[in-house]
Amino acid sequence: LKMSLSVENLPKNSLAYTNCIYLHPAQIASYKSELSPAPESSSEPKLLLNVGLYVFTALPHSSVSENGIALNGLQRQAASLTLNQVITPSIFTPTASTTASSITLTIDLLAKSKPSNPVPIDTEVLGEMFKQTYDQKHTQHVLTPGQTLAMDFEGSKLKITCQTLENLSDLDTSASNTSTITLGQILQPTQCLFQKAGGASLSLSGKCQSGGGGGTIFNKKFDFVSLGIGGLDEQFNTIFRRAFASRIWPSHVVQSMGINHCRGILLFGPPGCGKTLIARQIGKALNSHPPKIVNGPEILDKYVGGSEEKIRALFADAEKEQASQGDASQLHIIILDEMDAICKSRGSGAGGNTGVGDSVVNQLLSKIDGVDALNNILLIGMTNRKDMIDDALLRPGRLELHVEIGLPDLKGRNQILNIHTKPMREAGRLAEDVVPQLPTIAEKSKNFSGAEIEGLVRSASSFALSRAIDPKDLSKAPDISSLEVVYEDFTRALSEVEPKFGAKTADMQAYYRGGMVNYGTPFEGITETINRVIEQMKTSTKTPLMSLLVSGEPETGKTALAAHLANNSGIPFVRVISADTMIGMSESGKALEINRNFMEAYKSPLSLILIDDLERLIEYIRVGPRFSNQVLQALLVLLKKPPPEDKKLLVVATTSIPLLLEDLSLTQSFSLQVQVPMLEPGEEGVRKVLIDAGVSDKDVEAIAGAINKPIGIKTLLMVTEMARSNSGGEDIDLNMFLECLHTVGY
Repeated sequence: LKMSLSVENLPKNSLAYTNCIYLHPAQIASYKSELSPAPESSSEPKLLLNVGLYVFTALPHSSVSENGIALNGLQRQAASLTLNQVITPSIFTPTASTTASSITLTIDLLAKSKPSNPVPIDTEVLGEMFKQTYDQKHTQHVLTPGQTLAMDFEGSKLKITCQTLENLSDLDTSASNTSTITLGQILQPTQCLFQKAGGASLSLSGKCQSGGGGGTIFNKKFDFVSLGIGGLDEQFNTIFRRAFASRIWPSHVVQSMGINHCRGILLFGPPGCGKTLIARQIGKALNSHPPKIVNGPEILDKYVGGSEEKIRALFADAEKEQASQGDASQLHIIILDEMDAICKSRGSGAGGNTGVGDSVVNQLLSKIDGVDALNNILLIGMTNRKDMIDDALLRPGRLELHVEIGLPDLKGRNQILNIHTKPMREAGRLAEDVVPQLPTIAEKSKNFSGAEIEGLVRSASSFALSRAIDPKDLSKAPDISSLEVVYEDFTRALSEVEPKFGAKTADMQAYYRGGMVNYGTPFEGITETINRVIEQMKTSTKTPLMSLLVSGEPETGKTALAAHLANNSGIPFVRVISADTMIGMSESGKALEINRNFMEAYKSPLSLILIDDLERLIEYIRVGPRFSNQVLQALLVLLKKPPPEDKKLLVVATTSIPLLLEDLSLTQSFSLQVQVPMLEPGEEGVRKVLIDAGVSDKDVEAIAGAINKPIGIKTLLMVTEMARSNSGGEDIDLNMFLECLHTVGY
């Protein structure tokens, strides 16, 4: 049965608190005639009517017009109805599965004006009253998420909103429930949980609270992938457990355990790994006051006391709400990016001679955990220089949770690639062969940060965009239909985008531009030894640090050999520390630069550092002797310092004077030593080098016979090229070779 009824006001204002709709008795009788007769043992079933998305209990009232249906203001607002609008309600027949097992309700005051003091609400008493009202007085009352109710509780007019509910069909996982709208009947066994609406001037107590004072912290439907955050599953689990888990529990449970909430989180790690991205997106994940996001340098002010005033302003709203609402206060989140700009260690001279840096730190310390400590704040600081932050800020009670947002692993890189290629896939601009290859691209992009992976996708897109443009006629409209990113674009992008913490391939190849020459058993033995060390670093779980010293006479190819093996090792992070990059630096500057390279290596899961020419690095001079003790001590410390947990480091160094460095205790700091020999006369090594250099077979024996004492491989190759250039042809004149050999002082 469906009737056309006109929406009107309730006959009396007091009827609004019944949360029922009212019809003329004749219409009620007509509707009830369609209901199935109730068993004799049961009470008369109430009339339930579907009005839009909601179900209301209908009662008769003689003051309602014959073709009218009376609803209160909250009901009309929820169902998007206006007065005199004609609707056709239909009968709703409940089943056993629609019984609500639990329901979460949000409470607010109906009155627009806020009282000076929060209204105390005992949730246990409210819960019993709520169930009595809708179970005994109005049996079979049905609620829907989003539905609002008016209630008079101990003289306070409340607006109660159904937030979430579970009915018996939700609990039955085997049932196929395709409905997207959940309905629930209120019965005595139904568990009612209450939470305060955001900004409501209420103070909840009792055991029927659904969460902390601020209500549910996280939005019901969100995931970090939809926010554009990937590869941080473990970090978010830690943040949730340490910073948010206690806030989900009711305040009386937390108080009974005698604990305070976590007030601060410090996110640190390399640039481009997602720290600031978390700051931008965290507000979407939380039901709290909108986060206050501040960059560290913005705090600084040219006026005396201005910086401290800005710090106080960040906490003003939280202080005001805690003073008025106590534990019922909602969570206030303050996000401080580039924290090292204002929170350097006190006494370090930050802020010049004015002491501004120190006073800002002092102000921040007192606000986070001072005499009047706040329990409704969460300060999230972000920096890539944790070592510069004042220690007092890092203690428990302040920024007690330290989470490293490091380089993403293989799984994380795959997630980030999927996030950044999702718009292409949805728009049909990504070739079908790319999606199955995304794990391969993630495997090849070792040590890429999140920002660098985004740059990789951008670079691949640029190849596709340029391909669709006619370079001969740029005024011609591009062919949009042909725009598609293919796997080859990503392959080219991988060679174009170089990660900050990757292997500097071009720098390494500069040490062996002429290629490598296998000059026999000594070369193969050295290569096998170094490769074994590299393999041990990759596979062993008990060797986090190893160091290898490659020694030998000058011009024997020590650096070229080490650079070649390092470049082909497959280790994602490779750095070269060489004296030529530190020309003009002071001793302390060199020590800091060496330390910086080691600190960067600690951020990669597996790293290799090549230290070229140790004696030049420490400024060793035989006359005196003279050396830089500051650089030497830095090397001695760093060569023995184990890397952080789950990180591995291999250090390979070269030297031409191992015996002299032994007096400085430098050679003893290395785990292994490998000797690169010179080429001996009459041995096969000289002939192999000459053949590789392009010397004709008829000249090899004659030239090899002219070598009568040990010679370095680089010297032999250089003399060979000199003789070829001066011989005027491809063949090398023996006399010219001997002359060139004499020229280089052999």
